[in-house]
Formats: sequence, C-alpha cells, structure tokens
Amino acid sequence: MKFAESLGELGARVVLSAREIGELQEAQAHLNSLGIEADFIAADGAVKIDIHRLANETLARLGHVDILVSNAGAVWSAPAEDHPFDASDKVMDLSIRGLFLLTQQIGK
Repeated sequence: MKFAESLGELGARVVLSAREIGELQEAQAHLNSLGIEADFIAADGAVKIDIHRLANETLARLGHVDILVSNAGAVWSAPAEDHPFDASDKVMDLSIRGLFLLTQQIGK
C-alpha cells in the first residue's frame, strides 16, 4: 500500500489488483480518502487468463503504464527439502510466471 500511496501522492493514477474484492475496495477507499485517483481489478496473478484480462483492462483504463509494481508472491509451506515437487508450481506460477507474463503484456 505504501508504494501506491507514494506514487499517488506524486500524481500517479493507481490500479490495484488482488484476488479479494473486499480488500481492493478498502484499499481504493483509503487511497481516495488521501486524494489519490485509484481503481482496482480483481485478478489471480497465477492464472494466465486473469493476467491477460488485468493487463488489457489496465491499458484500456489508463492508455499506458509508466510504472509496474508487483508484490505478488507465494511461499513454501515446508522446508524446501520436504516440499512436494508438484506444489512448487503454485510458487512458480505466481512468483515467476505470473510476473513475467504481466510484464510482457503491459510492455507490448
């Protein structure tokens, strides 16, 4: 939230994204109360179709993106040596693939 506040105080229009609409509504209201123009798009950063929709809707609303900040990430639920290999997809999908795809889509 501090990134959004700081960028908004400098005049940036902010688009927030997360999976939970309630959290996004609260964040938007907080930023708006500070005089920051903020909007949101609910999306799952690990789901390819959501990432494409997020990028497309953001670009449609803003026209272009000057700064992309991503703090999405997943963590291991066990020590790496005990973590099930199949479960690593969750971490990689959100922390690596999702960020790569979003950056790629915004950069086009």
